[in-house]
Amino acid sequence: MGNRVLNAEPNNNRSTKMRPAANQSYLYGWKKNCIFIILFFLMILIAINLGFTLWILKALEVSQDGIGRIKIVEKGVELDGMALVMDVMKTSHIKSRLGQPLTFESAKNLTFNVRGDMNEVQNQMFIGHDRFEVSAKKFQVNNLHGGTLMQVDKDLMEIASNSLKVEGDGGIVFSDYVQTPIIRAEPGKDLKLESPTRSLEIQASQEIFIQSRAGSIETASLNDIKIRSSSGSIRLDAEQIILSNLNQFIISDKTTSDQNKVYQLCICENGKIFLAPSHFFICAGDSTICR
Repeated sequence: MGNRVLNAEPNNNRSTKMRPAANQSYLYGWKKNCIFIILFFLMILIAINLGFTLWILKALEVSQDGIGRIKIVEKGVELDGMALVMDVMKTSHIKSRLGQPLTFESAKNLTFNVRGDMNEVQNQMFIGHDRFEVSAKKFQVNNLHGGTLMQVDKDLMEIASNSLKVEGDGGIVFSDYVQTPIIRAEPGKDLKLESPTRSLEIQASQEIFIQSRAGSIETASLNDIKIRSSSGSIRLDAEQIILSNLNQFIISDKTTSDQNKVYQLCICENGKIFLAPSHFFICAGDSTICR
């Protein structure tokens, strides 16, 4: 009996030692299956990403030369078609193909800036839906040969073309002075110099020459018209010089009340001109006519 009890103990120990080995085998199999499942899902994700990548490359037409209609050339990028810039575009040179137009289009406004070394805006061109503005120290327009047609800065505006043509009923409005060698209207049209609320003054260092080759010259003023020459004379050269609507000195003597057709031109001390009958030897008039 004692030997059987001793032989039973080793059997109990073997059964207890076999249980941890089975548990370890079960855990190892579960981890292995999880790893296989994770790898399988990763392979599926990689395949999906690869498919999307190939689809994007196909949609963008990516090739060795560039992306779609954008081709990488030796000196830059060549675009065949329309480019949509969402934010800011920075470049040093934009040129269209030979014989093809170049168009810039914006939904609201378009602005071109030129910045200096400190990133400050030096020149700016703004194109909006209701205005066009250019901010620069000097604005200049040249012809194809390099000659200056127009030049504008803060002190002077210079137009170097042969003539300046302005069409419209309003004409040109100048708030200050105008310096020009000649003012001429087109053939068949009138030339009008007008100051609606102030005075109109014409000055020259040598001569002022007013000529109308096919019509009359008319000068009208609300108050006085003054023609002054500081060192020379004023010459009216014409076949006929007519001064109409002048005051006439009427003689009350009935013996000389016949209507005379000839008058003599008289002038008062204050420069006022009047007409007097020609049978007088000298110009004579009362104080009322020289007022």
